[in-house]
Amino acid sequence: MDEQLTDRKKRILKAIIKTYMETGEPVGSRTISKDADLNVSSATIRNEMSDLTDMGYIVQPHTSAGRIPSDKGYRLYVDELMKEKEDEIEEIRNLMIEKTDKMEKVLKNVARVLASNTNYATMVSVPQYSGNKLKFIQLSRVNEQQLVAVVVCEGNVIRNQIIDLDEEMDDETLLKLNLLLNTNLNGLPIQDINLGMIARLKEQAGIHSGLVARVLDAVAATIHVDEDDLEIYTSGATNFFKYPELSDKTKATELISTFEEKQQLVDLVKERMADDNTGVQVYIGDELPISTMKDCSVVTATYELGEGMHGTIGIVGPKRMDYENVVNSLKTLKVELDEVFKKNKNNQDS
Repeated sequence: MDEQLTDRKKRILKAIIKTYMETGEPVGSRTISKDADLNVSSATIRNEMSDLTDMGYIVQPHTSAGRIPSDKGYRLYVDELMKEKEDEIEEIRNLMIEKTDKMEKVLKNVARVLASNTNYATMVSVPQYSGNKLKFIQLSRVNEQQLVAVVVCEGNVIRNQIIDLDEEMDDETLLKLNLLLNTNLNGLPIQDINLGMIARLKEQAGIHSGLVARVLDAVAATIHVDEDDLEIYTSGATNFFKYPELSDKTKATELISTFEEKQQLVDLVKERMADDNTGVQVYIGDELPISTMKDCSVVTATYELGEGMHGTIGIVGPKRMDYENVVNSLKTLKVELDEVFKKNKNNQDS
């Protein structure tokens, strides 16, 4: 915290930010002086605003007397807000998450409802899995020349892979292979399945070493998911047009393109998920790695599904977004998602 910032300066800065959020117009001292909580003259406010400008918390975009918050000003406001709201979780009365065990429907609905409630653009990533252990492998016959390998990891992550055979395999051999794989691999962290272990299993498999190698490739595929496979659901991109600072043709086109193509959003989510901080995070302007979003703020939260599964929820809007509402929405949504997926998991386990 900047020690030069007196309580009065903080209150004036907060009033400027709140007014600018509401109007989108540069804020003058006369407007701020009407704030009943300040109870100071316009002259005093002008002096304080001049100090805040010199300190870099507000800027004067034109020759008019009006000021707007800088990224530094937003950052201070957000940090203060986060402290106030850390222990608060308020209900979002209109948030209805469809009670379904189909994660895709839930997450798409979350993005849609969140965009509708906040009037900003939203994104929700499908949960990714980390630090998984192998639960079991099941080889089953599809036909005379094909097997299907079903690989199940913690969190009930399931991968199926068809394996072509060079020759027909009898039931006894299939049973032996299932025993061999499960005896050696069950409960093992997948990152521990290394070349040495694969070589030993191939040796034990004898004439079926090629088949075992292909099954182990299927196992590896459950962990080393291609980065491009990260799926993100988005909603509300057209909300950018509601804010003059984002709605000129070039900016809006670039922003909407970013939401449609999603690759930059994937990069942002991967960077976010690499961070150990699972709480609510705020990125303002140049703090974002996405060039098309330099006039935006992004608020993200990580939701946890247990057993190494986690995903990211994000809200994208102008820098003057209603941070308080957004932070409350995300904190509540984290709890809602935890409850929905916990309930579904319990239903599946019972």
